[in-house]
Amino acid sequence: MNLIFFGTPQFAVPSLERLLSHEAFNVVAVVTQPDKRRGRGNTLSPSPVKALATPHQIPVWQPRRVKKDAETLEKLRSAQADAFVVVAYGQILSPEILAMPRLGCINAHGSLLPQYRGAAPIQWCLYQGESETGITTMLMDEGMDTGPMLLKATTPIALLDNALDLAKTLSTQAADLLVDTLEGLDQQTIQPIPQDNEQATYAPLIQKSDYVLDWSRSAIDLHNQIRGFYPNCWTPCRDSSLKITATLPLGVPDLSLPEAFQPVEQTWETSDRPSNATPGTIVALLKNYGAVVQTGAGGLLLREVQVAGKRSQTGWDFVNGMRLEVGERLGSQESGVRVP
Repeated sequence: MNLIFFGTPQFAVPSLERLLSHEAFNVVAVVTQPDKRRGRGNTLSPSPVKALATPHQIPVWQPRRVKKDAETLEKLRSAQADAFVVVAYGQILSPEILAMPRLGCINAHGSLLPQYRGAAPIQWCLYQGESETGITTMLMDEGMDTGPMLLKATTPIALLDNALDLAKTLSTQAADLLVDTLEGLDQQTIQPIPQDNEQATYAPLIQKSDYVLDWSRSAIDLHNQIRGFYPNCWTPCRDSSLKITATLPLGVPDLSLPEAFQPVEQTWETSDRPSNATPGTIVALLKNYGAVVQTGAGGLLLREVQVAGKRSQTGWDFVNGMRLEVGERLGSQESGVRVP
């Protein structure tokens, strides 16, 4: 099968790797986003997909707007590919492009459709505290993740999984599922299934305001926000900003913690802490673990943080380095606090 692969970030790399190594497929070209300037040197850097394709001497096309780029459209048309495979490409494909390949445009989406249609399904399913997610392959249509479904694969979500962890798992799962999908379509053993639009939920682009922590929310909700929008959630701390990148909710009824952290829960339950503390207040300092912050319901252990201008550190190193004390309060916005 002759394929053209559309993809850009690291999430798409395992899928391209699998297709390149599979004897049934011939990747004739790759379409990816234009190089971007990154790092302190502001140097142009290729996308992870381009970085993989280049050593394989595969033609790489990088139109700024694929549906309006006449040269790329002609190349796509002339390739006469059996299928276009799309994994986190980052641009909308026009009806003209969708109609080009024999088998259609096949997308691997990071959710169990019709749930979490949109740009950030992994992040929002964590934010909502889902216990499982997965990959859905589908035939693309003109809508946003609305096309007929082909195959699904599920994966459980652990309490301490963050968006990076889950993306790594799902990217490998997508690679496996794409192979099965392409072979099934070619052999006509897969029957596309329309999505139930009434069951659809959405995962829009993440805004900067989504990163700000509101300590009046519950410990489990804040934990899900922090791991879902990893590593960008933050709160004011003294006269600076504090990124919080790993946490553990404590005092949450019916929540089963991983075995390694069950002693932390026991220590928290027996600790001498202020009653009726205002949300955002540090109410306990658990030795070798970190500070616990009072939330709207339960306590939130800060397992890993990053002070503005410094490297990431453990929660306990943060306690010692800042000489934190019980009673200090996070979240009060002071003038001059830099938004990370």
